[in-house]
Amino acid sequence: MALDPLTMLTISTALAAAAALYLAVEWRSIREASLLCWSAGFATITVGSTLALLRSGGYLLIGIWFANGLLVVAHWLFLLGVARFTRQRLSGGWYLIVPAWLGLLWLPDDALWSKVMLMSNSLLVALVTLRASFLLRPHGKSLSIGAVQLRYVLLIHGLFYVAKALTAVVPGTLIDLAALRGEIIQVSLVEGAMAIMLIALSMTGTERHRRETQIARLAAQDPLTGLYNRRALEVQAPRLLDGVSSARPGALLLIDIDHFKLVNDLYGHVAGDRLLVTLSDLIRAVLPEGALAARLGGDEFVILTGDASHERVMALGSELRERFHAAATQDFATPQAVTLSIGAKIFDHPPASLAALIEQGDSALYASKRGGRNSLQVADHS
Repeated sequence: MALDPLTMLTISTALAAAAALYLAVEWRSIREASLLCWSAGFATITVGSTLALLRSGGYLLIGIWFANGLLVVAHWLFLLGVARFTRQRLSGGWYLIVPAWLGLLWLPDDALWSKVMLMSNSLLVALVTLRASFLLRPHGKSLSIGAVQLRYVLLIHGLFYVAKALTAVVPGTLIDLAALRGEIIQVSLVEGAMAIMLIALSMTGTERHRRETQIARLAAQDPLTGLYNRRALEVQAPRLLDGVSSARPGALLLIDIDHFKLVNDLYGHVAGDRLLVTLSDLIRAVLPEGALAARLGGDEFVILTGDASHERVMALGSELRERFHAAATQDFATPQAVTLSIGAKIFDHPPASLAALIEQGDSALYASKRGGRNSLQVADHS
C-alpha cells in the first residue's frame, strides 16, 4: 500500500485515536488534569484528521478550514496540559488563539488562499507548541526523562511548523490544500504521524514518572509530620553511618514526649496531633546540616547526625527541649509539664545495624525517664 496523502491521513487518525484512548486510560488511574487535556487534544486531532478526508469529496470548508482549525485547538489543549503539569497559569492572551483561528474563515478565496491558509494555520500551531516547550524548561530543577523528551519533541515540532509557514510563501511553491498535493503537505503528514507517536509517549512517561515520584515520597514520609518514617530512615541511614569514624563520630538522639497522654486526655487527639507537628517543626529548625530526622511512631522521634561530639549533642538536645517546653506550656495547660526526654548515643564506628543503634539510644532514653524526665542522657563511645 502506497503512503499517499490519504493513507497518511488515515494512519494519523488511527494513531491519534489510540493516543487519546491511551492517555484517557492513564488519566483514570493517575487522575492528573494534564493527561485529560492531552487526551482531549489527541481526540481533537482524530476528529480533524477524519474531517480532512472529506476534502477529496468536495467538502472544502469542513475538510480544510475546520480540519486545520481543529489542529490548532488540539495543540492549544497540549499547551493547556503542559501548563497544568508545570502548575503555571496561562495569560489571557493565550485564550485568544481559538478566536484567531475563527478569523481565518474570512480569508479571501483567491489564488493565494491555500498558501495564506497554510501559513496562518502553521504559525498558530507553532506559537502554542513552542510556548508549551518553553514552559517545560527546568527552572533550575532537573526534569524527568519523559519531561525532557516532551520538551524537545514539542520544540522540534514547533520549529517544523515555523519552517512550514515560511516555506509556504516561497515563490513557485506548489500547495493545493483541496487535493492534498504538494511536497510541503506530504512532508507535513509524515511529520505529523511521527509527532503523534513521540508526543503521546513522552506525555505518558512525563506524568507517570511524576506520579511514581509522588508515591515514593509519600511512602517515605510520616503522613502527619512529613518527617521520614522508620522504613525511609533505614534506607537513608547507611550513607550517614558509613562516614562515621573516630575523627568524625556520629550520634543518635531518641526523643520522647513526657506526659503526652495528658494532652490527648484533656484536649483531644487533634490537639495531640498538633503537638506532634509542633515537635516535628522544631526538630527541622534545629536539625544540623546533613542530619536525618524521623518519626518512629506515636510520640517517639529520632535524629541521626554525623560529625557529632558530646558538647554538640548536649547543645542540640538542650535547645530542642527548651523550645518544645515553651511551645507546649503556651498551648496546653496540664497538671504535669509536657516536656521532652532524650536519650543519645554517640558512636565512633559504623554500628552493626540501625536497629542496634536505636536500641542503645532507647537504653539512654529509659535512663532519662527514670531520672525524672525532662532531661538528656548521653551514652558516648567511651
